[in-house]
Amino acid sequence: MDENWIEHRRPGGDRIGWIRMCGEGFVAHDALGTEITEEVDWLSAEEALDEKGLAFLADMWVLDLPGGQSVHVRIAEAGPSGIRVQEDDLGAAAAVGSDVRHHSLPFPAPNSLRRL
Repeated sequence: MDENWIEHRRPGGDRIGWIRMCGEGFVAHDALGTEITEEVDWLSAEEALDEKGLAFLADMWVLDLPGGQSVHVRIAEAGPSGIRVQEDDLGAAAAVGSDVRHHSLPFPAPNSLRRL
């Protein structure tokens, strides 16, 4: 991410992504920094971010670890300083007293993090 990324927020103030200049147009990036449009006009970039929102962050994800192992994770934090995920064996992270492992990832999200 560089200084040319412009935050896009909901009316309530929640940051839902960024828009960056690209050629003659703009490209929208979601909260994980992933491109969600090709080069489009400004309004189309805003609309794409508003439509995507933040709900997808609550989905279950898969993180491919070095060494070939894959684990189920949920997004705990996402922002330009990095992405933090927590392992979740299909709901086990919500159990009281469970020992939850966290993983810190770079921003934008690497290809090793993918939706389940």
